[in-house]
Amino acid sequence: GGVASGPAGSSGGHVRKRRVLTPSDLKHLVVDDEHELIYCYVPKVACTNWKRVMMVLSGRGKYSDPMEIPSNEAHVPSNLKTLNQYSIPDINHRLKSYLKFLFVREPFERLVSAYRNKFTLRYNTSFHKRYGTKIVRRYRKNATTEALQSGADVKFQEFAEYLVDPGTQREAPLNEHWQTVYSLCHPCHIHYDLVGKYETLEEDANYVLKLAGVGDSLHFPTYAKSTRTTDQMAAMFFNNISSLQQGQLYQLYKLDFLMFNYSIPSYLKL
Repeated sequence: GGVASGPAGSSGGHVRKRRVLTPSDLKHLVVDDEHELIYCYVPKVACTNWKRVMMVLSGRGKYSDPMEIPSNEAHVPSNLKTLNQYSIPDINHRLKSYLKFLFVREPFERLVSAYRNKFTLRYNTSFHKRYGTKIVRRYRKNATTEALQSGADVKFQEFAEYLVDPGTQREAPLNEHWQTVYSLCHPCHIHYDLVGKYETLEEDANYVLKLAGVGDSLHFPTYAKSTRTTDQMAAMFFNNISSLQQGQLYQLYKLDFLMFNYSIPSYLKL
């Protein structure tokens, strides 16, 4: 899968050509020219730690320990190079010859993790303002003035309603924290060499570092967050929504389930 410089024009005939990627599709692909790596970051799948590691790898010795990099630093766009910043020939050369990898997670666990992180914590006021107020306005009957203004107490059921509303994606692409991996990383156009799993994060991450030739000097940060979203937690949140909504959410994330070999969760009432 190469990259073309503009949106593909439609040709005569009835054969619908596969959409060609354009540079703007490549914003999530972080490049390390030093070790010839491309990492597609997926929020809520160890993305902060991978960005830290990529900063160590591409920083020419500026950092040695990923954990000395504050998490907010890891998310400053100018600290990492992304593939869309290169010329078309440079992009295609890198897609051909670099080691390309991404990390995935059970889609509903990732979704619940995003919900918990962005809508249930006090400090995420930018998300409350940007998305919460809109969700409350659209999907909550008799919302209080305070809720309409702060957007700080979005229920999972309201978030689900927002996601499956056809108007949501017509208005804008989903936020990267709940956008599908399929849409963020284009796994059908880009042939990834490795797909790591959140379930085996440490092992898979260290395998990538070994292949990159830095396995001896660099280890993936090990840490078990006590607040981490589990399958049981996802089940609890999904129990609060109707089987219709469950089915609609499954449809929304279906490609992520199928492509990365995750089975339909047993807690769904489909």
